[in-house]
Amino acid sequence: MKFRWYIIASLFILQSCAVKPGSFSPTSVPPPPDYAKPENWAALPGKIDNADQVPSADFKDLQAESEVDVFFLHPTTFTGKADTWNANISDAKLNQKTDGTTILHQASIFNGAGRVFAPRYRQAHLHSFYTDDKQSAKEALDIAYSDIEASFSYYLKNYNQGRPIIIAAHSQGTVHGVRLLKEFFDGKPLQQQLVAAYLVGWPIKEGEFSHIPPCAKPEQTDCFCTWRSYRYGFLPENFPLGDEIIVTNPLTWTLDRLPAGKSLNEGTVLRKYHKVLPAIADAQVHNGLLWVHKPKFPGSLFFSLKNYHIADYNLFWVNIRENAQLRTDKFLGKGKK
Repeated sequence: MKFRWYIIASLFILQSCAVKPGSFSPTSVPPPPDYAKPENWAALPGKIDNADQVPSADFKDLQAESEVDVFFLHPTTFTGKADTWNANISDAKLNQKTDGTTILHQASIFNGAGRVFAPRYRQAHLHSFYTDDKQSAKEALDIAYSDIEASFSYYLKNYNQGRPIIIAAHSQGTVHGVRLLKEFFDGKPLQQQLVAAYLVGWPIKEGEFSHIPPCAKPEQTDCFCTWRSYRYGFLPENFPLGDEIIVTNPLTWTLDRLPAGKSLNEGTVLRKYHKVLPAIADAQVHNGLLWVHKPKFPGSLFFSLKNYHIADYNLFWVNIRENAQLRTDKFLGKGKK
């Protein structure tokens, strides 16, 4: 089976090849990370990394003065030819790819709200989400989550010190983020420290959590936001649809189905990270998806993709950043009464 996702011109490219690693074998799994070593974190306060970047002088990296932490779970970047189902976190080329795409374009959004922590983990190969070998896929994803669990436990013991927490994730990261919230937060004492969770790029149905509701207002805390972006009018095949799937509109931060015009979009960051494009993408909740009219930007004439998944964060970069700051201020009691 062959899968290719193209973002032309202003979006960075993610390409996967036809890969069938064979049945999952525990003997082929790379060794687990030691999270006491800074190099096993894609983003870590105290070291220079791409989560410290901002696209222009209009934004500032506020991690040093923040009272909040952000735990970011990156999406799948393990997409090429492979002979194993799980990535090796010592793979320098893969780490460079991760750092130059998702850490730069997504994790950096949150450096205005909190200190950013992003563990490297033995992510499951992209093939895991499309294969008919469900057992191998499950085992690969379980290995990946074991690293997420270990890194978060290490973070709690060594870094957190009772600070409020934002969980932010995308795609495969969100798959693990849901498990993380259930294990550590949902109805547990740690939920008292949850500012909000941004669980983007994966369908989340009503009732997924017992005690953590979907965010219904921009300033709401102790809740989660979620969306999957597609071109307006497009309904993907073989993907869950329906109104029981929760969708947050990242321009209004509500759950309603009213269209939000692109004038509400404060800024999009595409392939050229150091260029913010205002008011190029609108948003409307429809049938378990977030519909976006085709954005206009230099080169968009050649932009024919209907699945905007890879740009779930990019399209609403400034709005997400400002919302994370709003929820943080509200949690800390700095918001408007």
